[in-house]
Amino acid sequence: MLWAALLLPRLGLDALARSAPDADPHMQNLALISRDQARPLIVDAMPRLRAAGVRRGQTLAAAQALCPQLKTALHDPAQEQKLRELVAAWAYGYSSQVSLREDGAVLIEIGGSLGLFGPWAQLERRWRAELNALGVSHRLAVAPTALGALALARAHDGALVGNPATLRQALDALPIAHARFDALVVDALHGMGLSRLREVYALPRAGLIRRFGAALVDCLDRLSGAAPDPLSLYRPPDRFHARMEFDHEIESSEALRFPLRRLIDDLCAFLASRDGGVQQFDLVLEHDPLQFKQLAPTRLTVGLQSPQREARSVFDLCVLRLQASTVPAPVRAFGIVAAHLPPFVPRARDLFDKTGGSQLDWPALADRLRNRLGPEAVYALAAADDPRPEHAWRKREAGPAPTSVRRPGLRPSWLLRRPLPLRNEPARILAGPERIEAGWWDGGDLRRDYYVIETREGQRAWAFRGIQGEASWLLHGWFA
Repeated sequence: MLWAALLLPRLGLDALARSAPDADPHMQNLALISRDQARPLIVDAMPRLRAAGVRRGQTLAAAQALCPQLKTALHDPAQEQKLRELVAAWAYGYSSQVSLREDGAVLIEIGGSLGLFGPWAQLERRWRAELNALGVSHRLAVAPTALGALALARAHDGALVGNPATLRQALDALPIAHARFDALVVDALHGMGLSRLREVYALPRAGLIRRFGAALVDCLDRLSGAAPDPLSLYRPPDRFHARMEFDHEIESSEALRFPLRRLIDDLCAFLASRDGGVQQFDLVLEHDPLQFKQLAPTRLTVGLQSPQREARSVFDLCVLRLQASTVPAPVRAFGIVAAHLPPFVPRARDLFDKTGGSQLDWPALADRLRNRLGPEAVYALAAADDPRPEHAWRKREAGPAPTSVRRPGLRPSWLLRRPLPLRNEPARILAGPERIEAGWWDGGDLRRDYYVIETREGQRAWAFRGIQGEASWLLHGWFA
């Protein structure tokens, strides 16, 4: 096996930065602080602040003394977990063996993926580009064991050990702290004058077990691959829910475009990881609960004719839906909920299609019109199970056509709204009569003999006479 370890060292800051525009100057001076109101501590800080001496674990007062322009935000573990799960869902698109660790790292078995996605150098470039697009800071390393990859990632971003025979040699040079033993064990080993893993491996196993217990030796074996390391595997959920909170009120749909694009990118990355699509989802706009206690969140449903996962198309539909809607109050949080994720089937294209995908096809145009004008503004026609011509069709939702109701005879492509008298006798009768006698069940009794005729001008028409033998002809439709 071959494991890639993905460390997410700035997850809390990344989660905040993803909800802010790229040009927001406040982000450069932002630090996360703990929720302890009596003595808030620095949880993490942006690079500019770290360069000024701000460190994790400092008191807020000490950090502000070092950097007076420091801005703060409360650390939100739930927001971190949401982003971590999104990264895990993204990784699931490359491997079915993905594991989430309690310390926030993501482990991905890639031995079976290299044959599909290319050598590691190629796959690494692809991963880093996609993680950067997701707005996630990261460190990567690869090794034959999961714990070995984690230790290497902490020491060297981009480290690669592909051969189990050379893993011990790579581990030997690492500081003890990178193995993440129990903190008391690390302190005790340092107290014994040990600093590198090679020195720990050189100690007698029996002595290690007597002093530190079997857990340390077991961890050393799992690091090197001498013992198996069973992991609990991640499985993506069957629904998608993402949400962003704002520290200010948003009153225009235009200002929602940035968070909307980020949420749509997350949705489509999640869909691609599970080879699924989305056909209907809700945009949820939450309002200030203190100002608008009686106002429920505004839910805008976005519908598509078929499952999609192309981010640009889905984003454009959401923009149209927002522009067509009236939001009753300023927005303080914005989210997407997709409860049903059907399989995605790419649209088939002609080999010699010359449009190059630059023109909207009918399904895409219908999706745009429905989300801009409302679902009732776009509809299709379908046959109804009624033999009377005036009742033989019905409106239906635009989309793939259902199974048609079969008719016994020819039907015109243009049916007149009401029958009109035919001014001249037909030049000849081409087909018929077809007797239609129906409607007794609803009071619209109809008894007619229909014919396909040719007029004296050479046009083909659909006309009828009454069953009682009336001489006059009534025109009811034209054939193309």
